[in-house]
Amino acid sequence: MNASAIEAIVHWLIDGARSAAAPDEVLAALCERLVDAGVPLWRAAVFVRTLHPHVLGRRFVWREGRGVGVAQLAYGVFNDSDFTGGIVSRLFNDGTAARCPLDGDSGLAGAPLLAELHREGATEFVASPLLFSDGTIHAATWATRRPGGLAPQQITAIETLLAPLARMAEIWALRRTALNLLDTYVGHATGERILAGQIHRGDTQAIDAAIWLSDMRGFTALADRLPPQALIDLLNRYFDCQVPAILEHGGEVLKYMGDGVLAIFPLGGRADASATSCASALAAALKGRAEIARLRPPDGVDIADRMRFGLALHIGRVMYGNIGGGNRLDFTCIGPAVNLAARIEKLTSRLSRTILMSQDFVHNVRQNFVPLGTFSLSGFDAPQAVFGLSDE
Repeated sequence: MNASAIEAIVHWLIDGARSAAAPDEVLAALCERLVDAGVPLWRAAVFVRTLHPHVLGRRFVWREGRGVGVAQLAYGVFNDSDFTGGIVSRLFNDGTAARCPLDGDSGLAGAPLLAELHREGATEFVASPLLFSDGTIHAATWATRRPGGLAPQQITAIETLLAPLARMAEIWALRRTALNLLDTYVGHATGERILAGQIHRGDTQAIDAAIWLSDMRGFTALADRLPPQALIDLLNRYFDCQVPAILEHGGEVLKYMGDGVLAIFPLGGRADASATSCASALAAALKGRAEIARLRPPDGVDIADRMRFGLALHIGRVMYGNIGGGNRLDFTCIGPAVNLAARIEKLTSRLSRTILMSQDFVHNVRQNFVPLGTFSLSGFDAPQAVFGLSDE
């Protein structure tokens, strides 16, 4: 084994593995360098836990000649499937490293992954803790096909790399956590703007977008009649009817306002951008309406009528960026176009309609809509024409 090559790998990691532009590239380059240095790896994996409402973490798996595959891990995956016989779950709990010979099939029946590696010719499986600076424990695993497993000096070489590898993994994990949190709380596009440095009050950009503004009907009465937890559960299911439809059709959810949703469908630079964004917003609206029509109140709660909501669709120019006071800012969109959408949404109850659209919006969609008249709206000098769907 080449000791100077191992030392070079350590320095490469300490220097930030700058020749690799992504975490999967870091793992691929690391494993290839280890093999060149005389460590006979056949498979390696890194498991990094993250802060995400639905995902335990991510797994990066390198195989000789196959490159690196990346997958998300659901919560409970180690305990439920126990696919390494509890080795990795114990490592996560107390940082216990482990070596597991695979040159015989005894004891592998309860460990599906180890049994599979054995069938593919692996002779040893090694689990190593990756200790982050905040005290959390993550994992790296290594497998070889070398007869008799890894030699002591090869294990020592791997152990030499664990601390700098943990630093690299932590850097990428922190960035991933930041992205996850921003995606969760402000949306993907807005999160990218924030990470790009647009965090100063007054940083705004004028963009053209189709605007979605929806609100639940009778929410105040529901809040008075439902137990608090039942109300929260109902709100979450109500938002689940809309948000996936918005995201699926290219929209960005900017804000929850109690029971309201503000979203935009940016036009981008396409020649038919207005028509495309409006068609996407309408398709999302129709899907959301259908989902909410199937929504029922929590078990044991007597609400005679079905769930209802009102939605306004408009298109126009908005100011998209930071507003707020002191060091507490909000990344949102404001402007007359948003105000008009809010005023039109208030008409849905008065007109007994679910979806209402502005004249500017319907001009961009090739579909027959029902003209409902012109209305004087607060804050707007000229009466505004409003349209509805023929099936309402």
